[in-house]
Amino acid sequence: MALDPDVAELVEALAASGAPPLSGGSVEEARHNYLAASRPAPDPLPHVIDVEFPGSTGPISVRVYSAVADPTALPILLFAHGGGWVLSSVAGHDHLARRLALETGALVVSVEYRLAPEHPFPAPHDDCWDVLHHLRSAGQHYGGDPDRIVVCGDSAGANLAAGIAIRARDEGMQLCGQVLVYPCLDDRSGQYPSMTENATGYFLTAADMAWFWNHYLPDSHRNDPRAVPARCNDLSGLTQTLVVTAEYDPLRDEGLMYSKRLASAGVDVTEIPVPGVVHGFLARWHTMSRANETLRQVGDYVRRITV
Repeated sequence: MALDPDVAELVEALAASGAPPLSGGSVEEARHNYLAASRPAPDPLPHVIDVEFPGSTGPISVRVYSAVADPTALPILLFAHGGGWVLSSVAGHDHLARRLALETGALVVSVEYRLAPEHPFPAPHDDCWDVLHHLRSAGQHYGGDPDRIVVCGDSAGANLAAGIAIRARDEGMQLCGQVLVYPCLDDRSGQYPSMTENATGYFLTAADMAWFWNHYLPDSHRNDPRAVPARCNDLSGLTQTLVVTAEYDPLRDEGLMYSKRLASAGVDVTEIPVPGVVHGFLARWHTMSRANETLRQVGDYVRRITV
């Protein structure tokens, strides 16, 4: 189908404005441009705190959100923000983390993982893993239930969530589920039709993804499934999974393929393929109306699997 009218309006406005691509300029310029983009107003929540968790290379900053003032034994949603491992931050995705706390009813823990290229793989993965490990042993101290953890992320954050889900399986840690929102899962872009069909003109471009991967992933780690989950040969035993994809997204087909492979491996998979939208739509409910419905579906899924 065609782009949704509100999505088409935004895409056309971005093109007319001459806005630089996500990978435009230097890393610092790209970060500035990303943070300068419009965002919906953040939802007020009664419980938002910044804390530090212990990490293997030093303290890791996280922001903890809850829709209740005094959270106790809530399911935990570990959230890794998107931005190609290079852009954004806890602050840059604050509005999405707040909305996820409202929709899921979970204690959302957003990770300030180290960014590439200053800190390439495995640093961002290790930070998210260290946060997961700490929540598993001490989540109750922050109002969560360590036995009900869902890992979640959008775009590059979904890559990190998928990577720590693989590691959790391999190291015998049980998760409640994983939520992968328009995930980037494979550095071998040429095998996915959507990477060609949606290469330009729909916000995220194929060139952006090549730029992100090259900043994040050293050649020596290209075969590591924690970094490139699509390279994991055996997906059996992974936790139940929700995969959200966008029709006009270069990453659409790798998300759908990963979902298909998970199902073939016996994993309980739910797909939400969203028509008429582009990459990043979920965090733009002020301009893309389908985001609201999809956020409710994500919330319903998390509530269902964490009962």
